[in-house]
Amino acid sequence: QVQLVESGGGLVQAGGSLRLSCAASGRTFSTYGMGWFRQTPGKEREFVTSISWSGGSTLYADSVKGRFTISRDNAKNTVYLQMNSLKPEDTAVYYCAARGGRFGPAVAGYDYWGQGTQVTVSS
Repeated sequence: QVQLVESGGGLVQAGGSLRLSCAASGRTFSTYGMGWFRQTPGKEREFVTSISWSGGSTLYADSVKGRFTISRDNAKNTVYLQMNSLKPEDTAVYYCAARGGRFGPAVAGYDYWGQGTQVTVSS
């Protein structure tokens, strides 16, 4: 069982930056692939980025490539999402998720989810 708690969301102007953190409980964090997803009202949850258990491989949605960076610190049981050059269309609730074994973009592949953190980008 893994429990995930996101933090770091808030209100930022367009062009600004935020760093989200996701703290995980459990001693097997280093074996999980991790992902960040986001959701706006009335829309399906969408993939943002994911990272392998070792941190050696990452995937990004085209909409955030070059602006967002995912990283993890297995010693701290934490995964991060550095978001730069934020745009109003990045406004959403951001969720952290964990899955055993492989990582990837499919929402259905993830076993554990955090409660989400709101990111609002003003124009």
